Amino acid sequence: MLQVAFIRENKDAVINGLAKRNIDATDMINDVIAFDEDRRNLQTKLDNTKAESNALSKEIGNLFKSGEAQKANVLKEKTTQLKETVKTLEQELNEKAEALNELLYKIPNVPNAIVPAGNTDEDNEEVYREGNIPTLFEGALPHWELAKKYDIIDFELGNKITGAGFPVYKGKGAKLQRALITYFLDKNTEAGYTEMQVPHLVNEASGFGTGQLPDKEGQMYHVTGDNLYLIPTAEVPATNIFRDTIQNEDDLPKAITGYTPCFRREAGSYGAHVRGLNRLHQFDKVEILRIEHPSKSYDALDGMVEHVKGILKELKLPYRILRLCGGDLGFTSALTYDFEVFSTAQDRWLEISSVSNFETFQANRLKLRFKNSEGKNELCHTLNGSSLALPRVLAGILENYQTEDGIKIPDVLVPYTGFEMIS
Repeated sequence: MLQVAFIRENKDAVINGLAKRNIDATDMINDVIAFDEDRRNLQTKLDNTKAESNALSKEIGNLFKSGEAQKANVLKEKTTQLKETVKTLEQELNEKAEALNELLYKIPNVPNAIVPAGNTDEDNEEVYREGNIPTLFEGALPHWELAKKYDIIDFELGNKITGAGFPVYKGKGAKLQRALITYFLDKNTEAGYTEMQVPHLVNEASGFGTGQLPDKEGQMYHVTGDNLYLIPTAEVPATNIFRDTIQNEDDLPKAITGYTPCFRREAGSYGAHVRGLNRLHQFDKVEILRIEHPSKSYDALDGMVEHVKGILKELKLPYRILRLCGGDLGFTSALTYDFEVFSTAQDRWLEISSVSNFETFQANRLKLRFKNSEGKNELCHTLNGSSLALPRVLAGILENYQTEDGIKIPDVLVPYTGFEMIS
């Protein structure tokens, strides 16, 4: 959530920045400033009324002490009226503050200056590419056919048990999935991230804290009986560990990694681009997140990008990195880099990771601050990234590593799987 003070002081910059998202935010920003002006005026009236009431109360006490009870009783009637006015002003102030927050919740983060303008993913900028796209043998198959051929993932069984988008991993498919999770966690902890196991359901406050609510409410599974939400990513519970906290400046950064299943209702379109593992309602993901000092967050973002690059290099998968344009940028993000692996059998790029800097946007919602060298509280910067999302990584391995004799396991994963081939 953007800070009101930032909006007031940088009105034109905010409007121009949000224009990169193809949003004309002029009316919204003017409304925020007008609401805040009303809120300030109400606060001033409330403070003045309270001060007048307190002054009269002291005067009444002095009058009673001096035996002037009649004058004191007259003033008491006035203080009663002032107290009623205070209650009215407090109610109006709360209503105005709630209305202001509701408006602020609808405004996305301002993109970083280097975010390109654009409308769709076609306007994203490719900033890096590595790895050779393999030449497959004639008759090579997409991963959903390979999964069926080698009986390692059963999409129909998942459909029977739950519905479309909930696959069942079997045998060596399940072991490969587990191997990837452990490998990703090992790489992350070796890089200094502390592993945590977090809840798979969160409350409303957690959803608001990281920006999933109200923006993505329709994409989340809602457990109505308890008013809890199944997590769309480990980012939500892991970042909320720090909600309503004041960190010591010397203790920054905080770096966390965790594995969770993720649940999203967004799947539902049809065609080859969403077949198999390309888009699921439930999938596994290993996440990394950082709580950073504002002056160091963009260096940290570059470090996270390099970290994910190192993992993909070890997996020997062809990949590219995109800097997302304003029209494709997530609601909470100031700058996002997407990693995509090339699916040779499908002849297309598949997104496998997003690494983002949210600057103070989440921290403002979370009330996540640190005490700076001057002893003042300052908002932290939050960052997170997939390291990595498993379904499309697995799809890329199955398709790019397939041979006529079976599917070769990447060398770096063999110590984790205990086998070199799926055949």
